[in-house]
Amino acid sequence: MSTTCPALLLAAPASGQGKTTVTAALARYHRNRGRTVRVFKTGPDFLDPMILARASGQPVYPLDLWMVGESHCKALLYQAAQEADLILIEGVMGLFDGTPSSADLAGLFGVPVLALINAHAMAQTFGAVAYGLAHYRPGLPFAGVLANRVAGPGHAELLAESLPPELRYYGWLPRDGAISLPDRHLGLVQAEEIADLEIRLEAAAALIANTDLAELPPAVSFPAATMDTLPPLLQGVRIGVACDTAFAFLYPANLDTLRGLGAELTFFSPLTDSTLPEVDSIYLPGGYPELHLDTLAANQALRQALHQHHQTGKPIYAECGGLLYLLESLADKEGHRAAMLGLLPGHAALQAKLAGLGMQSVRLPEGELRGHTFHHSKLETPLTPLAYGRRQRDGKPGEAVYRVGRLTASYLHLYFASNPAAAAQLFV
Repeated sequence: MSTTCPALLLAAPASGQGKTTVTAALARYHRNRGRTVRVFKTGPDFLDPMILARASGQPVYPLDLWMVGESHCKALLYQAAQEADLILIEGVMGLFDGTPSSADLAGLFGVPVLALINAHAMAQTFGAVAYGLAHYRPGLPFAGVLANRVAGPGHAELLAESLPPELRYYGWLPRDGAISLPDRHLGLVQAEEIADLEIRLEAAAALIANTDLAELPPAVSFPAATMDTLPPLLQGVRIGVACDTAFAFLYPANLDTLRGLGAELTFFSPLTDSTLPEVDSIYLPGGYPELHLDTLAANQALRQALHQHHQTGKPIYAECGGLLYLLESLADKEGHRAAMLGLLPGHAALQAKLAGLGMQSVRLPEGELRGHTFHHSKLETPLTPLAYGRRQRDGKPGEAVYRVGRLTASYLHLYFASNPAAAAQLFV
């Protein structure tokens, strides 16, 4: 048994082509017409999904055949197809980049690919790039091509003329600062921090009306699949989850997994709260602590509460930005340094270049979990790691995992659904 739903995967030749802007515009356009739109993001990402969730009004989950797994991807898509009028999937990097790639995902589930090409400073070569994307992998479901960041109608006509007749041209979107999304060192600025995001989304959605994307794509048949029923390993466990503009890199699937295991989740802000909620465990996710150094350092009351939590032997799990918050100090990219919690010995500083990137698995005493790393900081600590991640691409050692008492911390962003039983043990 299967369920059908119109679906499209938006891909590009590379990063920086405008995939998130166009996917968000398309989601908002159809949402404005009363349709339920479910959006997914290929690969690990926290920032793009924030924008896409605002545009669609629905939570956005990652789809990755390695980190999430084929069976879980299948279940997520089937669940979405049962409730949605349209499914959109934003690709990651270039269409064929990575193993597995966006093309692998599209091919496995039969979702047609729309190639989005940044046509700025390009004329007839547009047709060559589009032809290559459409024919590089025989049998790939390919819907057509959309030109982005086009100078005007004359430029758009040149682009259309360059396409071979068998490739459908969905139209073009202009180069327009009013719809572009601001970014910083880890990617897009968080949705909550973009004051005029709604105005940008509505402006972008209005442009969709002038393209063939105003029509729903053909329906795709998604095979039946069910989510695994989780054992109540965290029944009665109350977990405090840090969540604000400094700590916001949270997979909805991680929260679902914790709740599915029986946990009760309570959210708090290290930026504004002076006390911890009544909890048994703490979850410090990634984010941008480097942008809030002085505010975090000044919150001495919460620092004392977290020290007390740790000293009484209660679990703390931290990843990436949460790891940085646990250290003795952290410096931003300008060199400004501030004291952090001091629960882990060591210091970190933001670097000019990316310091860690890619999929990794890690074998902990609790079990093996999968996830990814993406950070611009460098850590120095005298601690001996509990374990090291293993890079998915080449099997080489990856990020260190540190443990002090019931505190576990790493640069890794773990995907809890890859091993719910192991994830549960981090919080009890």
